[in-house]
Amino acid sequence: MTADVNLELMLKVFPALVLLLLVAWICGRLALMVMQPRVLGEMVAGVLLGPTLFGALLPETQAALFTPEVRSVLYVLSTIGLTLYMFLVGAGIEHGRKMPGEVGKAGVLAVSGILPSVVLGFGVGLALHGTLSRPDISPFEFALFLGGALSLTAFPMLARILYERGLENTRLGRLTLIAASIDDAAAWCLLAVLTAMHLNTGASGALRTILLAGAFAVVMLTVVRRLLRPLSAAVARTGRLGPTAMYVVVLVPLTAGWFTDWIGVYAVFGGFIAGVAMPRDAVFRQALHGRMMDVVSTLLLPTFFTFSGLNTQLGGLAGGGLLLAFAAILLAGFCGKYFGCSLAMRGIGFGWRESYAVGALMNARGLMILIFINIGLAQGMITSELFAMLVLVAVITTAGALPLYKLALPDRLERARTADDAEERPLEQAGERVG
Repeated sequence: MTADVNLELMLKVFPALVLLLLVAWICGRLALMVMQPRVLGEMVAGVLLGPTLFGALLPETQAALFTPEVRSVLYVLSTIGLTLYMFLVGAGIEHGRKMPGEVGKAGVLAVSGILPSVVLGFGVGLALHGTLSRPDISPFEFALFLGGALSLTAFPMLARILYERGLENTRLGRLTLIAASIDDAAAWCLLAVLTAMHLNTGASGALRTILLAGAFAVVMLTVVRRLLRPLSAAVARTGRLGPTAMYVVVLVPLTAGWFTDWIGVYAVFGGFIAGVAMPRDAVFRQALHGRMMDVVSTLLLPTFFTFSGLNTQLGGLAGGGLLLAFAAILLAGFCGKYFGCSLAMRGIGFGWRESYAVGALMNARGLMILIFINIGLAQGMITSELFAMLVLVAVITTAGALPLYKLALPDRLERARTADDAEERPLEQAGERVG
């Protein structure tokens, strides 16, 4: 009987997964044709397969394909995919190429992206509380939620944009990745505080999450990093990841993702920190990416981006008053991130072109904001109208990220700066050896 049930579930999941990946591939190709990152197409694919289009045109077919049990399986696959992808991003960061003061500069960039967005979002939230908020949510809680949502940067999407352009280990790429990870970690901590307030668990619940997240990062980057060093030696001898090493590099990020999810911080950060804790050796990184990246980026990651759009309903945005409210939210979100990060980059010594390029990248929100607001909607902190508006904010800011980046830093200038970074690396590494 159990075998029959499992077979029945498999026969339901496979068609949904095939359709999901097919639409994601088509939309991804279309996105590339219009100079957008592939991930934006994958995100739009999920929205199209949800109630907004597919569910509106063929509601019975959509409901039959994406039943609750099928969605549960897709959710597990998508979360595993995102966790492993961010693990590979963390493992790919070249620690030895850090510029002097890079972490401090990334911290300045992160704060400059968080504070203006939270302040502007908080102000707009106070003004719109009577229009958009649920009656049982206080103005302070509503405004703080909106500010937190607007402070997010699309960490996974940003990482994939940088990887597609080969920028993950340039000065701009490293600074932006580190700053985005700080931004999103802060936003999740804020969500923990809001959840504690909403569920009346008190400040102790939020404090527990923050302390456990900090302790987790310290343990991973000290104790676990030392324990993982023999992996590098094994790969150096054989030139590849053996079966035992593969078990380790899969179990470590999944365990880290499970733990961060359990403490109240999304699993993506556990995967990323696990990647940062991996050996720094270039041969090890190449072997790791060669074994895992293709499967993760072509099967599991599109499942995450597309699945997340299945629950998105854009029909809630209608009427002049709601459109004005949406415009105010979009303006607050755009200005807070774009100008805050651009001015910060200029203040720490970068040129205006590089500053505006980073401001454009940090302004992309992607699906991290969708995860954030889905939690808020599920817990009854926001209305469906605000949810729909923030979905559009995610799509618009993400769609604008790459064009604004290329406007500030055209391809020829980007190549020149990448070449400059490559010339500086031998000098940096020689300085580290002398030091």
